[in-house]
Amino acid sequence: MSVPADIVVAGSKTADDWRATKPSLVNGGEKVWKTAFDDYFMERLELRYLAPIKVLQEHGTYRGEGFSIVAIQCSLIEFLESTVEGTTYRWLPSGREPGQYEYSSSKDIFVAFLTKRHPFSRTFDANAALDFYANVRCGLLHEARTKGGWKIWADGPNGTVADVKERIVFRNNFQQALLEYIASYGTGVQSDKALQEAFIRKFDSLCV
Repeated sequence: MSVPADIVVAGSKTADDWRATKPSLVNGGEKVWKTAFDDYFMERLELRYLAPIKVLQEHGTYRGEGFSIVAIQCSLIEFLESTVEGTTYRWLPSGREPGQYEYSSSKDIFVAFLTKRHPFSRTFDANAALDFYANVRCGLLHEARTKGGWKIWADGPNGTVADVKERIVFRNNFQQALLEYIASYGTGVQSDKALQEAFIRKFDSLCV
């Protein structure tokens, strides 16, 4: 079933806007891709994730808003990695396998981001990423709490995103690392054909 033309996907941009933009991206140069990144990717992230996190940071009381911040960050991670891979989540009954460019479990997506994407890959190996997924991401999104002894602190030393040994996530440092990654991705997608093809697949899944 086609996505309705007037569904908003990024700021004021609609599914129809994406359909009109897509042909220019197929063989588009860096300027075209920079505009697409700004208009669709960054606008979507800024309004739905980054601005709300900033509000919580600027008006927080250090009495619990870290849980909301990290919950949003965990949701954002899945979108970031699935955009890089050009994949789309699909719920499937037990025994059914996802199709090409689909996934039905967020675990692998989440672990891939933490272990492969700079600067997070400096902190997380596969075991630490899985621990974080199970006890921070799933704990927050399913039970509104961290599990397994994980704690959320505001800031850590030297920009550290997490202390995986002590099981502490430093949510402000984590946010700065996400912004650093997003900026790097924005540069890469302007010229990297694999990233561009994945970008198109992702926004097709949102708009087509």
